[in-house]
Amino acid sequence: MASGIAERVERVRLLRQPAPPGELRSKVELEGGLSDIEAIRSWVTAAEGRIVSELSAVSPIPEVSIAEATRSSINAASRTRDRSSTLEHADGFDEALTCGAIVTGHVDALTKAAKQLDDTEQRDELFQRSQILLAGAECSTIDQFRKTLAREVKAIQRDNGMERLARQQRATRLTSFTDNDGMWNLRAKFDPLTGVKLSNSITRALDALFAEQTPDTCPTDPIEKQQHLAALSLARLIGGDPEVVRAGQPEYMAVIDVDQPNGNGEATIDWGIDVEIPARIVAELMDAGAAKTTAVVVRNGVILHAPGEMNLGRSARHASRDQRRALRAMYRSCAIPGCATHFARCKIHHIIWWSNNGLTDLVNLLPVCVHHHHRIHDNGWNVTLDGQRRLTVTLPDATVMTTGPPNRLTA
Repeated sequence: MASGIAERVERVRLLRQPAPPGELRSKVELEGGLSDIEAIRSWVTAAEGRIVSELSAVSPIPEVSIAEATRSSINAASRTRDRSSTLEHADGFDEALTCGAIVTGHVDALTKAAKQLDDTEQRDELFQRSQILLAGAECSTIDQFRKTLAREVKAIQRDNGMERLARQQRATRLTSFTDNDGMWNLRAKFDPLTGVKLSNSITRALDALFAEQTPDTCPTDPIEKQQHLAALSLARLIGGDPEVVRAGQPEYMAVIDVDQPNGNGEATIDWGIDVEIPARIVAELMDAGAAKTTAVVVRNGVILHAPGEMNLGRSARHASRDQRRALRAMYRSCAIPGCATHFARCKIHHIIWWSNNGLTDLVNLLPVCVHHHHRIHDNGWNVTLDGQRRLTVTLPDATVMTTGPPNRLTA
């Protein structure tokens, strides 16, 4: 194993040198270099885990020793120790990490999943499934592995998460401080239920205040712009602005995927809530008197049912709320392969451009992030969709990228 790592290090060392004059390294060679780097990183993480394990037995405060040795923070040192503990308890993960069968992110995902469980007995139950989990990790991306772990955690939690939610509610905190620029800062953490309610309130306030106008103080960067508008919306919300108060009920969208069983012989239902909330509490959130609920049904990436008009033709240039809702049901992120930019930060692109008499119909609309929208309009990227929404992206150098129909589970 050591000799294999040495060979990888040597290949990376050579790639750090400039390419010969007038030559470009091949895509395969550069991708191989990245693969080597990840294998080296995994080997180092496994070695770090073993060293930290031994250090924990001889140091009275291991986190301090780790932080001093690595010139890192106590928080970073705690994460390193937690990872080491996971490698101790999860059979096979240390060896798989050493040989590069899995990467550090897989171990970190398992560490986080174990922390979601409320007692030692439940965590032991998770680690007893290590061999099955490892087999899944070795053939999964980190995101896919996280989803596998989420299902395992739900199966282990015997109280449907109610005890954990109660503990999270007790841990809710808010502090404030003034930074060196004289800016007043808020730092807070909320239980998932409160967080969802706050997030929805801020979103509704933002829509009510800034759907048709942008303040002069707004940054041009799309991410910073959303953060700025969210901060302004929160301030107006706290101040009791009448315009915000009239923003209306929260809306939740249920995406019913008839091709993805939930394990009980039923279709999977995704409520679009990015935090773990017990099913009983989700039901309360969706109560008709407290929120507006909309259902969209999809199969193999195709909309079977969605409320509203999906075809606006040339009557409107921008996608409607109903069309955005339908697109959100199919795509969690930018549609360009490999891009993880969240749907909420995407623009809706006309496959046949509006300027070329394209229609604002669902079959002609695609969510893309600002970066890729610029590539399409200014750098000659060509995108097409077929009847099953299979995407083909052709680059100026004739490189072609394709996807199958939208798959919400791998987004």
